[in-house]
Amino acid sequence: QPEKSAVSALVAQAVCDVALKAEQKKIEIVIEESEELTAYFDKRWTAEAVFNILDNSVKYTQDGGRIVLSAGKTDFYVRIGIKDNGRGIAEARIPLIFKRFYREPESANVEGVGLGLYLAREIVMKQKGFIEVHSNEGTGTTVYVNLPVGRQ
Repeated sequence: QPEKSAVSALVAQAVCDVALKAEQKKIEIVIEESEELTAYFDKRWTAEAVFNILDNSVKYTQDGGRIVLSAGKTDFYVRIGIKDNGRGIAEARIPLIFKRFYREPESANVEGVGLGLYLAREIVMKQKGFIEVHSNEGTGTTVYVNLPVGRQ
């Protein structure tokens, strides 16, 4: 049930939910301050989607790494960026990461079953938003969650 809500509260909730796991790996999480932005989204489900993406960043970033969260506004969307300096994703595999139960071949030793990104995309798309991924192997990944500024 999307409603107009503060994006900062959404980001803060996702960070709180992943903070302990990040602390255990000594990963620094930085929230870049920006203007107070609002978008239309379901608070509970969208927090789950952002958490799933952030949780993946923590899983695939080495100990002592860094994750930066940011938010900005385009004409029709609020764009939440989650940027890590983890191992990155091969360009050819980026379309695969949103498939149900997909796991990178090198990820056998990392917890999970391959549902987090699939669910995140489904949640965001059901709210008329979309997710973008930019990645370079060995240097990290940036995932953008785009949420509608206005009621769709």
